[in-house]
Amino acid sequence: MLNKNGGEHPLREKKEDGSRKEEAMIARIWQGTTPEEKSDAYFAYIMETGYKMYRSVEGNCGVYLLRRVREGKAQFLLISIWDSYDAIKKFAGPDIEKAVYFPEDKDFLLDMESHVLHYEVLTAPEDPSRLAE
Repeated sequence: MLNKNGGEHPLREKKEDGSRKEEAMIARIWQGTTPEEKSDAYFAYIMETGYKMYRSVEGNCGVYLLRRVREGKAQFLLISIWDSYDAIKKFAGPDIEKAVYFPEDKDFLLDMESHVLHYEVLTAPEDPSRLAE
């Protein structure tokens, strides 16, 4: 697969034998909403629970956590990037469509969606470190 500049897709990695992985990377997308006044505390909670757990699982390639505050509510969008569906199963269990929650999520979230979405990653920043600038 090629990127927009005609080079190799930035998300494909070489195997030890020099060949390329055939399976595309997968984005797992979860969203949740808190009251605005709880959003900073929930962000800290996510970083100590979900974020750490995502990053500890072999096959996790990174996590984006986005927040949008509007009309007294904070919407969180968590996008985790995985190298395969098998890697997602290591995190989520056999039913990868089911959302994963932690004990105190119920103290923050206004609702707890039961499912997440998965998308094939077709393109990504060539230098993801620039996002932190």
